[in-house]
Amino acid sequence: MASNSRQKSASSASRASRPAASKPSARRSAGASRPSSARGGSARSATSRRSGAARPSRSDSPSARPSRGDAPRSGTPSTYRPNISSRSIGDIRRSEREMRLRQKAQKSISRLVAAAAVAAGLLALGLVLYFSPILKVEDVQVSGSTHLTDADIQALVSIPEGATLLSVDVGGVARSLERDAWVETATVRRVFPHTLVIDVTERDIAAVVEVMTSDAKAVQPWAIASDGVWLMPIPEKDSELGASISPQIYEDAESVLTITGVPFGLIPEIGSTCTDENVENALSILNGLTTDLADAIVKVQATDAESTLLTLSNGIQIAFGTADDIREKERVCLQIMEQNPDKVAYINVRVVSKPTWRAV
Repeated sequence: MASNSRQKSASSASRASRPAASKPSARRSAGASRPSSARGGSARSATSRRSGAARPSRSDSPSARPSRGDAPRSGTPSTYRPNISSRSIGDIRRSEREMRLRQKAQKSISRLVAAAAVAAGLLALGLVLYFSPILKVEDVQVSGSTHLTDADIQALVSIPEGATLLSVDVGGVARSLERDAWVETATVRRVFPHTLVIDVTERDIAAVVEVMTSDAKAVQPWAIASDGVWLMPIPEKDSELGASISPQIYEDAESVLTITGVPFGLIPEIGSTCTDENVENALSILNGLTTDLADAIVKVQATDAESTLLTLSNGIQIAFGTADDIREKERVCLQIMEQNPDKVAYINVRVVSKPTWRAV
């Protein structure tokens, strides 16, 4: 009896010393022959059999649960979850950005090198052509010039011998032409391979002004443009100087009106602008008229601006006065002549609100 009691007590003590959660492992170590599906499981079973003691299961111990970075348990699908931090993403983006910047810089440098090479080639080609006889100026064509003769143009335009189209200073040629009183504007064009084209816009004669000579013994006719620029003194047609100028000058001078009665002391200068107020008033009247009255004027007496007198081709004289109220004065004159056909000899519109007229 005493022996049986000691055996029971030993069995009870053995069971009490075993962990409560190791029953399944104890059964497997006591002779369970179920095969393990993982290499790690076989090793643990062998160890348990050698030690003869049960070890707690992974599933029963919280500390033994696999972390996210551990290898997957046997029999479960494998899922790779990379552990990428925000810093590593920033580093990747920064590297990519730096790479793009390097590539962009390399492309820019390549473009600059290519552009420099092209520019150098063009410069070399330009220098060759600049002095090359291939583009030598062989023909100069002038258009728009009627008051300047070919001799006048040649005197104004100086093209060096052997000059090429690229070496000619076209701006300088244009400025040289514009220094002449007849030339209002000039443009010079290159027409490759050998032609220089000059387009001239000339001033027209607006009137011929009778200017007293310095000795007050004679009258010298001067051509003046509508903008008040003195063009030239008109020589006698049969004189040596008259034979050397363009015939167009005489044709225009005969077709325009004459400004007479200019006080003594007026000294015109070719290319300068008229500053005489009497002549200026007469030109303002002529430029301001818009009807047939302007074409009918053949003479303007400009002794004084207040008493400027117009003479028409039909003999009617108009005391026009200053260039104020040009349109109204013009309207009144036309109305008087229309209401009294072939009866009017003189009209006074110096005070346009009180016009008067005198019959033949």
